[in-house]
Amino acid sequence: MSVPPGGPAPSTEPRTTGSGAGEKGLKTGALGLVSSVAIGLASTAPAYSLAATLGIIVAGVGLQAPIVTILAFVPMLLIAYAYKELNASDPDCGTTFTWAARAFGPRTGWMGGWGIVVADIIVMANLAQIAGVYGFRLFGLDSLADSTTWTTVAGVVWIAVMTLICYIGIELSAALQRWLLCIEVVMLVLLAVTALVKVYGSNPPPTAVKVSGSWFNPFEVASTTAFTAGILAAVFIYWGWDTAVSVNEETADAARTPGRAAVISTVLLLLIYALVSVAAQAFAGIGTKGVGLGNEDNADDVLSSLGDAIFGTTGFGGFLTKLLIFMVLTSSAASTQTTILPTARTTFSMAAHKAIPAQFARVHPRHLTPTWSTIGMGIASIAFYVLLTAISGNVLEDSIASVGLGIAFYYGLTGFACVWYYRRVLTRSVRDFVFKGLGPLLGGVMLLYFFCYGAFDVYADPDYGATSIDLPVFGETGGVTVIGIGALLLGFVLMLVQWAVQGTWFRHPDVPVSAADPADAPR
Repeated sequence: MSVPPGGPAPSTEPRTTGSGAGEKGLKTGALGLVSSVAIGLASTAPAYSLAATLGIIVAGVGLQAPIVTILAFVPMLLIAYAYKELNASDPDCGTTFTWAARAFGPRTGWMGGWGIVVADIIVMANLAQIAGVYGFRLFGLDSLADSTTWTTVAGVVWIAVMTLICYIGIELSAALQRWLLCIEVVMLVLLAVTALVKVYGSNPPPTAVKVSGSWFNPFEVASTTAFTAGILAAVFIYWGWDTAVSVNEETADAARTPGRAAVISTVLLLLIYALVSVAAQAFAGIGTKGVGLGNEDNADDVLSSLGDAIFGTTGFGGFLTKLLIFMVLTSSAASTQTTILPTARTTFSMAAHKAIPAQFARVHPRHLTPTWSTIGMGIASIAFYVLLTAISGNVLEDSIASVGLGIAFYYGLTGFACVWYYRRVLTRSVRDFVFKGLGPLLGGVMLLYFFCYGAFDVYADPDYGATSIDLPVFGETGGVTVIGIGALLLGFVLMLVQWAVQGTWFRHPDVPVSAADPADAPR
């Protein structure tokens, strides 16, 4: 039998020797703390997230955008600690899937895993779109950047390339992330510092608004609805740090390093977002004309217009503007790659535990990466992206907004799982009470509130977003709610199908429902 040029063919049977953490055949010890933090930060795609979301936040809450951005950090940090504590007891790459199963049972765990999968597949569509548009803009091909067909083709190519990199190996993925992240952070800091220097210089731009204490007063937001919508949008820009935990079985010191990386990532994101949001608002203001952050024409990409205004379009400034475009391109590309990583490992873990078909538990014999799970994530993302693009750009836009519901669902579930799993040890010490109980509980409650209020009030309004659907019984409902809730309900249906076809996981789960024993729980 001949050997393909790329090396041995992927195994035809699952390589796993067991379904527990570290027993699934992945390459252990491949990542250190720095690589894990880089993956966590890159997965959030700070530049892309700010470009696509800052205008939306400003449109909802006005000058209070900086404080809303900062407050969205609070539930993220609390949930990051839930991840840290749960990972210390069970460093399984299935993360929420495994931990929710331990706390609440196999069906809840399955839905937690589905929450990760559906959120990642939906966001891949927008990441691919941004990568396609910025790729053409980088080379001055504006006519192609405005073409739906060509940006779709470019987006599909981006997904395919990043899927291949994830397939080849986790170390290559981590090395690429470190370089891309360095470019991204340096450019964001340079943009913010340059903007503030110009605002407080002798010749500030006409749009400049000096930083005010009122920007950091959440009570000045016009309404609770606006505040909630702003928080949900801001939560999206922090999402992704959990990728550092999803690669735990490939990380040195799997019980400690991934959790530390998750917490460090969220703190670094706070610093980056606070600096850039304040600087951008001070330079551009919130006006609805020109570079104003309230200009709807720039809402889906505020950094391009800001780059031209802050750096200029000629000489060295023009070079920096091009570099800024390149940075957003690499940011979306990096996030595309790091979005594939957690989804592939979630489905890989679910298959190893017999919660979905065993084919998804296959591991490449040389690269030691999930094969079917990685390739399947790429194919599903491409199919979803092409389908939504073919239907309507408006549907694609609303699908991205619906990601916030998926994020709130599985992050919040993780917080509650942490509290319930550690319930027997919460009185052991003040640290256990705060970091295993109170913090994760508050994070879970906050996200549950934002999920319910967003899904059934803000997003359900038929005037919210770009589409609305006339549902039986409920009448006209906002497309964001329909897509977000519909995606979770689809998962429930698929769970029932899996239960009927292959019910091993649901009848005899190899992750027993239990609470941490005080003698075994990590301190």
